[in-house]
Order: sequence, then structure tokens, then C-alpha cells
Amino acid sequence: MQILDTVIRNARVVTAADIFTCDIGIRDGQIVSLATDLPTGLKEIDAAGRHVTPGGVDSHVHLDQPTGDGSVMADDFYSGTVSAACGGTTTVIPFASQQKGESLRAAVEDYHRRVGDKPVIDYAFHLIVTDPTPDVLQRELPALIAEGYTSFKIYMTYDALKLGDREILETLSVARREGAMVMLHAENSDCIAWLTERLLAAGLDAPRYHATSRPMLVEREATHRAIALAELVDVPILIVHVSGRDAVEQIRWAQSKGLKVYAETCPQYLFLTAASLGCDDSFEGAKCICSPPPRDPANQQVIWDGLENGSFEVFSSDHAPFRYEGHDGKKAHGESPTFEQVANGIPGIETRMALLWSEGVRKGRITPQSFVALTSTNAAKMYGLYPRKGSVAIGADADLVIWNEGEPVRITNEMLHHNVDYTPYEGMQLSAWPAITLARGEVVWDGEPRGAAGRGKFLPCQKPAPAQTRRRPHELPL
Repeated sequence: MQILDTVIRNARVVTAADIFTCDIGIRDGQIVSLATDLPTGLKEIDAAGRHVTPGGVDSHVHLDQPTGDGSVMADDFYSGTVSAACGGTTTVIPFASQQKGESLRAAVEDYHRRVGDKPVIDYAFHLIVTDPTPDVLQRELPALIAEGYTSFKIYMTYDALKLGDREILETLSVARREGAMVMLHAENSDCIAWLTERLLAAGLDAPRYHATSRPMLVEREATHRAIALAELVDVPILIVHVSGRDAVEQIRWAQSKGLKVYAETCPQYLFLTAASLGCDDSFEGAKCICSPPPRDPANQQVIWDGLENGSFEVFSSDHAPFRYEGHDGKKAHGESPTFEQVANGIPGIETRMALLWSEGVRKGRITPQSFVALTSTNAAKMYGLYPRKGSVAIGADADLVIWNEGEPVRITNEMLHHNVDYTPYEGMQLSAWPAITLARGEVVWDGEPRGAAGRGKFLPCQKPAPAQTRRRPHELPL
């Protein structure tokens, strides 16, 4: 028998389906044995009965992505992936974003240049389609899907990014034909613009009014419309960063009708509220500006319920790393910009896994198996990386997290490894944190970052099974 590179002893393994105790044998970066009493490996790690889960797949992150408004993302593919690894995430999927007037192919090539030799963990790309010209839809997008860029995002808001309904239909039609997964940012752009104009005219421009400009009904309407457009084309879709009851009700209605509508939510909708944007006119609340905005405690419970009852398939960070201080982050438009000028998004790539394990699993809100499904397995399936990623199984990459539990961990920005000067979860006390993270069998976190720049690999994605449709005898030639 070939010698094992690494053996993890006495692991309490958690998958999306099971919990079992065994040793884990690793060779050439893959799991090759799940058994008891494995022979001695070249390296031995004693899990000592602790839970061992698959490494996280964070399928909604923004790293070194051009913004076009003077702001600059603080995390590149080195600091962002180091931070991910320290938090138990071993695969990230950021966005190659097309600029209007630019080809989609050019966006992908530029993003690969930005990656360089920086990542310490594996990564894939989503696309962002902002300019669906005939050439993009007929030539570029199908070719890129065939090359392993099998998911893309569509925005229904932001002037530089949004598509109209007809453009969405045309783009969904390509996804249906080519078997790609479509993610939608569902907020009604015109409603937001109308409210914003009136708030600013009344002098209500502090960060807290960001939430006022984006009430739940603008998310509800756009979610309903996205579902209707997808139903017309008969294509699966995934609604990203769902914030509360109104959108959840639309998604549950669609799922009850048998439509293939999937959903994602994020930590900010479990642990932040609209009050996090400030109760006065101070600029401090800009740290928590994101879209959709956090809601209220009642809607936090709706999101917890959705994680427990299967409304959500994916729990991602939506990591958007803008610094609070300085001229290129939240204050890119001055020391006290109006709320609509503030760079949109919050950091969270390192805290995502521990927040959900501590406050979800350890407090009995979700099962350990649901945690694995939400943070790893389902995302790997949704975006064509399963079974290489997302499970503890023979033949899978040895991406693993050994958890420390039971000792208090107080979140501070100083303990984190991102390049952002704050965390919205400052001061939260958790009861779990990753003790060891392995990426393809190599320890990349054991209390200190260990991964070398450039060890992360680009992952072309398969066409994801959840995105596939069945041709019906009566359907139109879409």
C-alpha cells in the first residue's frame, strides 16, 4: 500500500448527509481513505474527536474587482484568500465583471491578470453580464460557458450594471440553452432612484437613510419579476443575498409551484439590523451599508427559519472589502458623502463560517449537516465544482476544517487577516473558530496563516446539475 501523505486521526466527520467517526487518509492532495486504524502517514494530525467539515466554498465574494466610482477594493487575491483560509474557506468564487462597452472576454482576461500568482486557495470565476450585445450573447458567453465559466450574475439595479427586462430574457435564454446557472441581484432600480431623490431633496442623506431608500418592497417586486422572467424562459435561477420576509415569501411561492428557484443569504441578514447603519446622522453607519440593507430582528428570524426549513441553498459572505478610512473606500467621495455615494458592501470572508457554526449549530438553530450543505456542498453543486469540492469523500480534494469549540472567541478586527480596517461584527462573542484548515491536504491555517502565495489553482467549472432543464414537448424554441 502506498504511504499516506497525511492522516487525520479521530475525526468526527460531518458531511451534508452524515456524521461519523474515522481517520482521513490524504495522498497527493486528495482524500483516498476514510477508515479506522489507518497506517501511519508521513504527517499525523490528531483531531481528538473534534468536528471536521469540508472546507468552505464561498461562492459570492468580491476581490480586486473594478468599481468605476473611485473606490478600490482593499482585498486582492492574496489578502482575500489568506483571510478566507484563516476562516475555514478553501474555495472562493469572485466575479469577472464586464464593463459596459467592453467585451465579456476582455473582462475575463483582465481578471486573470489581477489574480496573478497571489491566491493561497483554489478559486473559480463567475461572470457579470452588463452589456449583452448580440456578439456577447451569440458568441462570447456560450464560448466562455464551454470553457468553464458556467455561472453568471445579472443586476436589476445600479446604473452601471443593470439590465432591462428584455435584456434579462435574452440572457436567460442563453443560460437555458447552454446549461449555465444565473444569479440575480433583485432590487427595483427605479423605485430606489425615486426614493433616493426625495430623501436627498429633504436633506436626509446620512448612512441610515440607505435602508429607507431600499425598503423590502423593492426587493419583493424585483424578486417576483425575476421569478416571472425565469418562468417564462423556463430556466433555473438563484436569487442572491436575500434579506427578509418579503423576498422569502416570493421564493417559497415559486418553489411551491415546482419552479427551480434557488436562494442565497448572508451573515449580515442574521447578525446586523437597520440600526447598524446608525440611529443618528453620524457617518459611522457607513460601515454597514450593503444592498439589500439589513432589516430588523423579526426578519433576522425569518432568515434563520429559511436556513432551517430549506428555503436557502447557499450561505455566502458577499465579501465586499472597502476600507472605512482613506480616500478610496467608503469615503471615496469625501469625508461625509451622502448615503448613495458610499461604496456598497461589507467585509465577511473570514467570519462567515464561524458565525454560522457558533450561532447556528452550537445554539441548535441548524444541524451540523445543514451547516455543511449551506457553506460548502450546495455551492459546489450549484456552480459545477462538486464532487471535487464540497464534501468529505474518497476522491474529493482534501479541503478540510478541524473545529475548536466551547471556548469563547471575541471577534476583533485585529485578529482578522483581510485588508479592511474594520469588521461589522466587532465585539461579537462566538463559541467556535477553525483550529486547522487544510487546502488540498496542505495546512493553510493552524492559528497562523501558512499558505504560500500562488498555491491556489483556477478551477474551470462543469455545467452544474441544478441549472439543467428538461425539454418539454410543448415548449417554444428558446
